[in-house]
Amino acid sequence: MDIHQKIQRLNNIKTDLFGKDFLLTWEKEDSSIRMILEVANILKEMRANNISTRLFDSGLAISNFRDNSTRTRFSFASASNLLGLAVQDLDEEKSQIAHGETVRETASMISFMSDFIGIRDDMFLGEGNKYMREVGAALDEGVAKGVLPSRPGIVNLQCDMDHPTQSLADLMHLKQQFGSLENLRGKKIVMSWAYSPSYGKPLSVPQGIIALMSRFGMNIELAYPEGYELIPEIVDIAKSNATTSGGSFNISHSMEDAMKDADIVYPKSWAPFHIMQQRTELLKNADKQGLKELEQQCLANNTWFKNWEYDAKKMKQTKNGDALYLHCLPADISGVSCEAGEVNAAVFERYRIKTYLEAGYKPYVIAAIMLTNKFAQPAEILTKIVERKRLRMGF
Repeated sequence: MDIHQKIQRLNNIKTDLFGKDFLLTWEKEDSSIRMILEVANILKEMRANNISTRLFDSGLAISNFRDNSTRTRFSFASASNLLGLAVQDLDEEKSQIAHGETVRETASMISFMSDFIGIRDDMFLGEGNKYMREVGAALDEGVAKGVLPSRPGIVNLQCDMDHPTQSLADLMHLKQQFGSLENLRGKKIVMSWAYSPSYGKPLSVPQGIIALMSRFGMNIELAYPEGYELIPEIVDIAKSNATTSGGSFNISHSMEDAMKDADIVYPKSWAPFHIMQQRTELLKNADKQGLKELEQQCLANNTWFKNWEYDAKKMKQTKNGDALYLHCLPADISGVSCEAGEVNAAVFERYRIKTYLEAGYKPYVIAAIMLTNKFAQPAEILTKIVERKRLRMGF
């Protein structure tokens, strides 16, 4: 199928993406998820064929990272640049936010000539996604009152509930590895907690994975030591999705048992739901001593589960001893990045390049979210891009 045929197929996909923020995957229709993946794939193919995909002659994409990031930060910048937008980082310590500027004011002041605001806010349980919606409400008011000429779209670059650009990139990777979304039906994916010498890792990656992959008829195995639960409401979403899609959902408290006959494995550490609740309250109250004590308590508890490492023995339990390994990166690699961690060094090295390929889909996913937010007819826009025959590089 050539690129023209791929573009024309988009006309058959009806979505709820135009003019809408992308905050949680489970708020979007199945068709919208498929549209994102198709557009991302087309954009990737265009760049590989030296086709310029610049859709904006000017404008800003605001990068607001309230937590550290490498892959997602650069993916957002790459996606913005791919479509022709300049990127401006919002450094809250250098802004008037440090002097008490409200969310409403900040949202308005950064948006006069902006087209997108990408936000990462995953530190405070119950607050990150709420903050994104508060920004969205301020933008709505700005447009309604004539303050803003147009409304920037908001892209969730990770919050306390979901990491949609990561899970969509993971899904795009699975689609490529297995040939199609339809081929994922019946495949067993294990989203497993794994040991880490750190604490406080967000819940959003495992929650995003189970909530998205359960929509495609996959058999979801969520594995964790007792006491390391996720947000219950999101687990319920995954269970419901699995029932609707014809897949299954199971919770296991044994990493070894969970890995049996798995097609795909995702060993990733996270902090227990109840610990994140405590941590959030301590952070809000700036209780440094309380945070220090909680950290020591959690690290001590983690050591009881050092055997929750994905190693060669567990890998042999998977289908044909060679399940596809996924990770959002950076992984805690035993003997490399830490003494003991999520994954054995030899096992990680076996799949390292594939994890890089997995990460490489994220810029295109973000660009697809942006394109479908601003253009109601993606097929029409992409056709015009091809027909104008502008090179990305050279003459």
